[in-house]
Amino acid sequence: MGMPACAESDAPTVVVIDDDESVREALGGLFLSVGLATESYGSVQAYLAADRPDRAGCLVLDIRLPGRSGLEFQEALARADTRQSVVLISAHVDVQMAVRAMKAGAVDVLTKPVREEDLLEAVHRAIAADGMRRSEAERNAAVRARYAMLTERERQIMALVTSGLLNKQIANEVGIAEATVKLHRGHVMRKMAADSVADLVRMTDLLGPGCAAAAADPVVAGR
Repeated sequence: MGMPACAESDAPTVVVIDDDESVREALGGLFLSVGLATESYGSVQAYLAADRPDRAGCLVLDIRLPGRSGLEFQEALARADTRQSVVLISAHVDVQMAVRAMKAGAVDVLTKPVREEDLLEAVHRAIAADGMRRSEAERNAAVRARYAMLTERERQIMALVTSGLLNKQIANEVGIAEATVKLHRGHVMRKMAADSVADLVRMTDLLGPGCAAAAADPVVAGR
């Protein structure tokens, strides 16, 4: 069963999953001492069964756990593309195990007994990586939300602008006046909150092939 302990309500949460209660208690006390909220579980199954909200932070996983091992769980997270920040610990870490963990995206693999300084350094790196991932996800969601507000014509103009065409070339391609292209282009820049064409290009890369394909979509004249 999980045992949450909060330092501050908005503090990153370190989730410790280890079948050794004394380890869970020791790590929980360590993280609380540096202002990090903690939760602890005796197994992966207990963690998955817990009704917990998604919180910023990281996982500290024992590699050798009863039932589903920490390494297997971390690899499952990687396959699911959750990109959750994970620090793995174990009393016995061999090279093959460490390579598997790092390939699956582990921030670090540490051997028990873990030096407090090493563990805190790894956890802070994991929390920083999680913060960057969350910020990136928020930015990406904002871009997709803004793109969803564009009309079909504006999406087409955006795709053509980011492909490198000039306003006159876009006008010939689409079959509308150059002044109308400029108008749509201005709407796109404003709606997408873009300061430059380079900004739009980065957004197009983020949005993926569907955005570029908009240039070829049939569009009703005048939209």
